Order: sequence, then C-alpha cells, then structure tokens
Amino acid sequence: MDKSLEDRLRAVEDKLAIFHLIASHPPAADTGNDGYYRDAFAADAVIDLGTKTAQGNEAIAAVVKTPEHQGAIAAGLCHFAGLPRVEVDGDSAVAISYLQVLTPDKEAAPLELSGHGVSHGYRIHRLVANRWDLKLTENDWKVARRAYRMLDGNDAAPAMLREAAGAA
Repeated sequence: MDKSLEDRLRAVEDKLAIFHLIASHPPAADTGNDGYYRDAFAADAVIDLGTKTAQGNEAIAAVVKTPEHQGAIAAGLCHFAGLPRVEVDGDSAVAISYLQVLTPDKEAAPLELSGHGVSHGYRIHRLVANRWDLKLTENDWKVARRAYRMLDGNDAAPAMLREAAGAA
C-alpha cells in the first residue's frame, strides 16, 4: 500500500525527533543537565539499569545531580552513543542503540599523536545495549521506558536486543 506524502513526511519527522531525543542523552548525562530528563522522559517513565531502577522523570533527573554522578563528571565522564535503530508504530516507537562510557586513563603512559598533541588516552568503562520505548504525546515524543544491559558476555543484552528488534 502506498503511503501519502504526508504520512511519509510524518514518519521522517517522527524518526528525526526520536534521533534528537536519544542523541541529547549523552551530553545531558555528561553535564548533569537534569532538565533534559524532566523534558525527555514521561512523568511516569521508568529507567531500568538492570541492577537498579528509577520511576518518574523527577527521580530519573535526580540521578545526574547525585554526588556520585557529579564525581564521575569531574573525572571526565563521556557517554559515546551509536546511532539508534528506530521503528515507529503510530504513536509508539522502539529504538535500540549502543552506548560506551569512556573515562580518561590517567594511569596510562602519555602518547603523542601527530597533529593532535599528547594524551594519556581513554579507557572504555562499559559497553551497553539500550532499549528505548517511546510514546507520542500531544506535543512531542517522550521516553516511556529505557532499559540498558551490559555487553559483558551474558545473554541479557543480546536477549533485550533480539526482543526489541522482533517487537519493532
């Protein structure tokens, strides 16, 4: 069935809005921008980190203001995200993506790279797979649920990715 130009344009606009929403997460996390979480997450949203959860955009936003998170920012926290795979189904969407958490490797020997100066480099602290469940509200897309699982050899992350890819 052929979709109208308006339907195709809405699909493009929806995906771009979701890309923007997800791409805004790393800089918000790395700067402690709690406003992002209040705006991007639904009031009743859930974040499931595997070992702990938070419910509600206020509780989710509060995480980036904790002393622990602020300490990670001061140490050079860097969230580096891959482009998400997004499937929109009407007023809901599922996105899957990868995220690396990087930190300066202050223990490493300095290395000079031509034209780029000297650095101790970085270490990959963790690699995770993300599942973002989103809903279209009256005004914009909101995260209803975000889950991440460590890519550490157990089946939790691949299982989550398989489920999202099948559901999306």
